[in-house]
Amino acid sequence: MYYEAPWWAPGGNLQTIWAAVGARRGPGTPVSWRREQWDTPDRDFVDVDFAGGSGPPFSNPAQQPLLVVFHGLEGSSASHYAQTFAATAAQRGWGCAVPHFRGCGGALNRAPRAYHSGDYEEIGWMFQRLRQHHGQGPVLAVGVSLGGNALLRWAQESGTLAAQQVRAIAAVSAPLDLAAGVKAIDTGFNRLVYTRMFLSTMKPKALAKLAQHPGLFDGDALRAARSIHAFDDAFTAPLHGFRDAVDYWRSCSAGPRMEALKLPALVLNALNDPFVPSASLPQTGADGEMSHGRSSSKVGPATYWRPATGGHVGFPAGALPPGNVRVMPLAVCDWLSQHLR
Repeated sequence: MYYEAPWWAPGGNLQTIWAAVGARRGPGTPVSWRREQWDTPDRDFVDVDFAGGSGPPFSNPAQQPLLVVFHGLEGSSASHYAQTFAATAAQRGWGCAVPHFRGCGGALNRAPRAYHSGDYEEIGWMFQRLRQHHGQGPVLAVGVSLGGNALLRWAQESGTLAAQQVRAIAAVSAPLDLAAGVKAIDTGFNRLVYTRMFLSTMKPKALAKLAQHPGLFDGDALRAARSIHAFDDAFTAPLHGFRDAVDYWRSCSAGPRMEALKLPALVLNALNDPFVPSASLPQTGADGEMSHGRSSSKVGPATYWRPATGGHVGFPAGALPPGNVRVMPLAVCDWLSQHLR
């Protein structure tokens, strides 16, 4: 991927924030979604949004590719990257689906659980349900941030079976070393801005979960949490069977397991991502090219794109502000489309 940040968006933080709040989506009219609510095997539910409004999700499911987008921490189909991937898919004649992790569709889920960065069993179940919708049509998938790590973990755990479900996958701005990512987001400017932003929605949802299931975890520890580390210790880890936050991060990080991939995978990380330290990214062991914002290498089934700039799920483009966020989804979909042949 060739990418250089525009002159008016210097630095990883500005590239991250502007893409989320200031850049134009696109192309075309805003995406309309048709929502389905699916019952899960554990008597819970998830919400799945299909691009294209109220009609059938796929006009020709035997031939039409389906792009599945797994969102990031506290994301949804309303996230800028979900909207832009859906619009890009529509331009190519692809369907697009955004499955929401538990509690991210706008309503509190029922079960005594939430979601996390290594939720690969949930992703596997979602693919099975989507295959029932889509028949034998080709499926492509992209995971963004948390969703990217979880998607990679699903592919790693599935081994050769992953390619029977999906032609190719892409992980965008995924924190492949969760401990390093949490340390970065809990430090300095990041803690003042991003940690506060995430906790402002995560803690109320967690307290609502405690009211729903009294005694599920230590409410006092959750209320006292002022960092993602403390939140994961108090909530994420105990709810999902991990000893503590460190055990959760170690068990769920995709970076140390990249050799387990058995299907084509694109891994895109900007080197100035404020959430994902460049030193925490897997060493590819291949000769990569880096010049004028380009960095690319390939090891086994994985292709690594590491442009110098872009921020976290940012990659704003355009000669003048407000610019747009089309360049990254276009490049990722171009790469994915090679695996439809």
